[in-house]
Amino acid sequence: MTDLNPPRQRLASLDQFRGYTVAGMFLVNFIGYFTAAPFLCKHHLTFNSYADTIMPHFFFAVGFSFRLSFGRRVHEQGTTKAYLHMIKRLLGLALVSFVVYRVSPRTDPWQWDVLVEKGAVDALSQPFKQDWFQTLLHIAVTSLWILPVIRASAMVRILYMIASVLLHIGLSHWFYFDWIHTEPTAIDGGPLGFLTWTIPTMLGTLACDAVVGAEGRPPLFKMLFWAVVLMELGYGMSCLTRIYDVPTEQVDALSDVREAENPVIPSSEQFDRWRKDVIAGNWSEVLAEPPFIPPPHSRDVIDGNVTNQSQKYRKWNYWQMGQCVGATSYQTFSAGFSLAVYVLFYILADMLNLRLGLFRTLGVNALVGYVLHDMVGGSVKAFMPPDSPAWYMWAGFAFYFWITWLMLRSLEKQNIYIKL
Repeated sequence: MTDLNPPRQRLASLDQFRGYTVAGMFLVNFIGYFTAAPFLCKHHLTFNSYADTIMPHFFFAVGFSFRLSFGRRVHEQGTTKAYLHMIKRLLGLALVSFVVYRVSPRTDPWQWDVLVEKGAVDALSQPFKQDWFQTLLHIAVTSLWILPVIRASAMVRILYMIASVLLHIGLSHWFYFDWIHTEPTAIDGGPLGFLTWTIPTMLGTLACDAVVGAEGRPPLFKMLFWAVVLMELGYGMSCLTRIYDVPTEQVDALSDVREAENPVIPSSEQFDRWRKDVIAGNWSEVLAEPPFIPPPHSRDVIDGNVTNQSQKYRKWNYWQMGQCVGATSYQTFSAGFSLAVYVLFYILADMLNLRLGLFRTLGVNALVGYVLHDMVGGSVKAFMPPDSPAWYMWAGFAFYFWITWLMLRSLEKQNIYIKL
């Protein structure tokens, strides 16, 4: 087992990184409701937008702080107490998530006899698949999943992460990809999403080793190198999505078919077509769109206009960078992107002492910010229709952000920090 010695002082870079992530969450979760919002600030199912980078940042920060705080607790309390404390803490977070992610009445009409007739399994299936498995519950389950190896060597943790990914790919090929997309559709990877949310979380533990375990300055260039490698690897995986391009002459006939056949592991015929393009060097037919660039999918709505169906059409598949499935390509790219962003904050906050009080306030009470932002946003958006003009949208966002920050700042002034 490898434990880290506690740092001499609090890492400002981690607070700043976490605060930036909370601020980004405030932004995309509020304005994504409006038609006037910038396209990249909305969540999309078929590619990686700016909005889709935020949730992996949370998991990276969770992994970083998990590795750091757990090692400290083992030193102070001993191994058994540390593990029991963490299990109770994560179960508590799961309980909070069931309260935060409220569900609507399970029957219509909402009557006892109708509920009894519906049955427990039917009543719980939709909340389990669609409502409860959002950020907080994913963090709790993912943390429990990596708990057995949190003190292990870097190599063991990496192998555990790879095994989790392979398990996710296998289960997706078996049934999970299709199940995710059947009604009610799941979000954020669904109940088995923890298998790939392990990627940014585990990378956070490795980043913690590099920063806290370093004698002197962390190996920033090495960290950036691996960030680029992971982003390239994630993009490379996403290029497999080109296997599922529909030939132009078949677009009209297949434009209403959303999911691909063999969406996870392509058939030999599907793969051979793509392989021939690779051998021939037809890179325009091999390389996928870079991250933040939407694919030519006829079901996507871009800036209010449906993509021309005479253009190329690509069926939904496992390898597209989608947060809905928790795809390996998306998680790998996003983990590398999170590492690169953290290195930037380390340079600014810990080396140059350039820190924003705003990010500090949001970062030290991230859980409270998460719970409050949806409540405040709902109250403000009650007076803001989805088709509000851009100026009204941004004014409402500023008001909502200010109210939420004001409450978090009040807690900070009173030295109130709520954690589980």
